[in-house]
Amino acid sequence: MSKTLHYDVVVAGGGLVGASAARALAERGLRVALFERRHCGAQASGVNYGGVRCQGRPEEQLPLAMRARKIWDRLPELIGIDGEFVRSGHLRLARRESDLAPLDAWSEMASRYGLATTVLRGSEFRARFPWLGDGAVGGSLCLSDGHANPRLVSPAFARAARTLGADVRERTPITSVVHDGVRFQLTAQPAQGEALHVSADWLLNTSGAWANHIAGTFGERVPMHAIYPNMWVTEPLPAFIGHNLGVYGGGVYARQVERGNCVIGGGRGTGDGEYAQPSADTTRAVMREACALLPALRNALLIRTWSGVEGETPDNNPIIGMSRTTPRLVHAFGFSGGGFLLAPGVGDVLADLVADGETVTPIEAFAVDRFAPVTTEV
Repeated sequence: MSKTLHYDVVVAGGGLVGASAARALAERGLRVALFERRHCGAQASGVNYGGVRCQGRPEEQLPLAMRARKIWDRLPELIGIDGEFVRSGHLRLARRESDLAPLDAWSEMASRYGLATTVLRGSEFRARFPWLGDGAVGGSLCLSDGHANPRLVSPAFARAARTLGADVRERTPITSVVHDGVRFQLTAQPAQGEALHVSADWLLNTSGAWANHIAGTFGERVPMHAIYPNMWVTEPLPAFIGHNLGVYGGGVYARQVERGNCVIGGGRGTGDGEYAQPSADTTRAVMREACALLPALRNALLIRTWSGVEGETPDNNPIIGMSRTTPRLVHAFGFSGGGFLLAPGVGDVLADLVADGETVTPIEAFAVDRFAPVTTEV
């Protein structure tokens, strides 16, 4: 085995959370290594829907979401590309009149955090959105939200981290990790060559759906299970979707990119915890609902479908924060399908915890010990 490589911080997992944390830490002058078992951004971070959305989140996520949203405006400065980020606005649709009151209540709550939304209904809603079908009776519009291309954004954060001096190692899974009472001692195995012996003062567990491997090693396995979001894209169509769309209560989401393709999602694919594939039955069922909301989709050809593996927690909130069992172990995983917007902000929060010992962004609701201990594989 080669000599020991020492770093201030090892980041385990090269998704958008891990890559953004590595970039932020390297920018602060720390010696950082990021280990990714495949390729950075190749898992959920790179195959998700691409919504950059504050609207509709639970109240406990809003401070983090608002911090993250500011970072998206700075992508060219931070990672060298804009990631096809478009401030399109997010329209959260109501399918029934009874859905409008909750949208009103959410809008009032969000305003206390500085997030502006407008709930529209009746003739005003119909006049403003004539391209919507009878499946929607109203909606809440958040103009500061948007969408981006995850296949571009996630790898770009990893490249930016490397440019700032982080040691980014793809196709190099961590095969063992212990804490010796002073530092973390890890073994990582590159796709080619001999195993690496690594020591680090800090370990960031940003391993996504596989993060329980590390959390469980240190007695902090959480009740998280794999989910497989189901998505597809149409042929290019004339521009008609004015905003990134969601639906109160879930079911379907849609956006249209500059070249005219409509990216649509809803329901779940299938998988084995390691790999995912889309479901044709789910796609057909959700597409019928999408056509009720967007009649222009009725004759559209679908050209590709896909899925990915994401970790979901019982309360749909992520795990973010310090370990309760091991010094200088920090967790950030379990984003339950809603992590794309949050990830750059989470990276900054993790850098705060390492460099400053605290963060001004409230994350108490995301503590790893909020669930009963889990002793078996989940």
